[in-house]
Amino acid sequence: MTPTASADALIAERATEFSDWCALIFEFAEPAWREYRSAEWYVACLRAEGFTVEEGSAGMPTAFCAEWRNGDGPMVGMYAEYDAVPGNCQAARPERAPRDGLPFGAAGHTDPHSALGIGSLAGLLATKHAMQAHGIPGGLRFTGEPAEKVRGSKPLHAAAGYYDGLAGILSFHPFYMLPLCNTVRWDTQCGAAYSFVYRFRCDAPQLWGTGDGAPIPQSHSDVRAPGANDALMLMLSQGRMLRDSMLPHRGGWSVSEAILATGQATADNLPALAADLQYMIRIPDIPMAEAITARLDAIADSAAALAGCTVEKVWVSRSRPGLTNHVMAGIVWDALQEAGPPAWTDEALALARQVQQACGRPPEDNPLIPECTALIAPQEAEAHLRRDLPPSQTNSTSDDYTDMSWHAPTARFYVARPALRGGPYPPWAMNALGGMRPLIDPTVNCAARVLARSALRLLTDAAARRAAWQEFECRRDVAPIPPLADYPPPIALPWPEYVETRRGRGWHIPF
Repeated sequence: MTPTASADALIAERATEFSDWCALIFEFAEPAWREYRSAEWYVACLRAEGFTVEEGSAGMPTAFCAEWRNGDGPMVGMYAEYDAVPGNCQAARPERAPRDGLPFGAAGHTDPHSALGIGSLAGLLATKHAMQAHGIPGGLRFTGEPAEKVRGSKPLHAAAGYYDGLAGILSFHPFYMLPLCNTVRWDTQCGAAYSFVYRFRCDAPQLWGTGDGAPIPQSHSDVRAPGANDALMLMLSQGRMLRDSMLPHRGGWSVSEAILATGQATADNLPALAADLQYMIRIPDIPMAEAITARLDAIADSAAALAGCTVEKVWVSRSRPGLTNHVMAGIVWDALQEAGPPAWTDEALALARQVQQACGRPPEDNPLIPECTALIAPQEAEAHLRRDLPPSQTNSTSDDYTDMSWHAPTARFYVARPALRGGPYPPWAMNALGGMRPLIDPTVNCAARVLARSALRLLTDAAARRAAWQEFECRRDVAPIPPLADYPPPIALPWPEYVETRRGRGWHIPF
């Protein structure tokens, strides 16, 4: 039996177990920086599988770094993500329904990181099994990456050296946009991202205006400070109003906002003391990110001054654009062609038709888009991707695997997740498809086989490793970008989370 056959046998033998694991992480559905159960589960699982695990890596409570060695030799990196998205709570059923005991506003897996993490873990364990069975020397490093949706952990892991010393890194994601389905990124990697929170505070409302002589500050008859709510609204409105003047209209950049916390719970006469506004800038390159950040900083200072507040800026992410590697992409593309695309059973297709019906659409004989069961060559996908991009633009779209690519040769590949024909469909439909076992297990299984094949090739093909590293050094040294994360993990911010009360487990947005 070949090493690849041994890896495939392990994946087939433990398929039910991997399915159980994926369903469990889907049910946990914990949001960014608060993935306590998910991280705890991964740590326990990896230790049981023989890995040495560091918890809380790079100062992040829900991150980890696991390693295993089979003697001296190259080390290959893989990783899990497991954060979910607030406002997307969905049960693994072909109908719109939240998970038991939770509101729709709780977090849920969207693209889905439950499959990403378990697909990667299954590939890791299959590689380890083949290494042991065939005496392949080397090692495996597996990092736990929280808060990907805010591009949180990988810049911090990169700055702390957790991707150093690797022969190569394999980055898998369930497909989320065409044409990047059952393929490998070729030239155009994901871009940069900056994210931060402006914290407006009205700590001295008594200094606003003149008093009326009343012994109680901010009495009904006295002028009151505008407060933190007004500062936030000034920031939000002015930021949107001036956005068109921040950068030229090219490159596919975007700026998103989220109000994390604001004010108090009553409409009384007192000024709101605190309000937090997060920005996420997804953008092709660092100079563009710096330009928008400088504009937003100026608006924040002005809004705070106008509303009688102070403002503090807390960094969430400073993430670099990705660095491509054709040798690595070729290795993974060979593995993907050998493994083939996912295949769905009649049971899975019947569930997909039920989702179509629940969305008011007629069921189709083959409810999944044809791209789900076809491969597309990286160069062909690249040509499609570049049709709407300026020739000078080297990076597009957003994901924080990009920080890994500056420390070791990296390949980014996508495996189909179930996607319905027709539409448009409401968000719950895609979320449900990502949780129902017959529909998501083929994605996990395919990803595991691709990862194991790619990792085994890296471990056993010295010439491929040398070529990948030479290409990596050439591309990196043209315009090197050192790690940008010079800030602590933003774990103290009021991120949404689950809480345990006498009423049971519930969803909470803290202040």
